[in-house]
Amino acid sequence: MITETLNIRLGKRGVLTLPKAIRQRYGLEPGDVMTLRDIGGSIVLTPGRTRIDELADRVRKELDEGGHSLESMLGVLREERARYGDED
Repeated sequence: MITETLNIRLGKRGVLTLPKAIRQRYGLEPGDVMTLRDIGGSIVLTPGRTRIDELADRVRKELDEGGHSLESMLGVLREERARYGDED
C-alpha cells in the first residue's frame, strides 16, 4: 500500500487537477468517473463507482422493471411493521 501526501490547489469553478503520477498509477483518463465521499470532515476520492452505487442502480432497475417504486416498497414495509407490532 502506498501512502503519500500531496498538496493540490482548488482552481476556478472548483476544479481539481490530480497530479500526473496519481493519474498514471490508477490509469485515470479524462472523463473517467470517480466517487467523492465526505467522511466526518475528510474528503475521500476513489477511482470509479463504488460497489454500493452499482448495487443501488441494480435494485432501482429491478424495481422499475417490476412496476414498483421505492415509495411503494417503503409503504409495504410500513404496513408489515404495523402488522408485526399488532401481533405482540
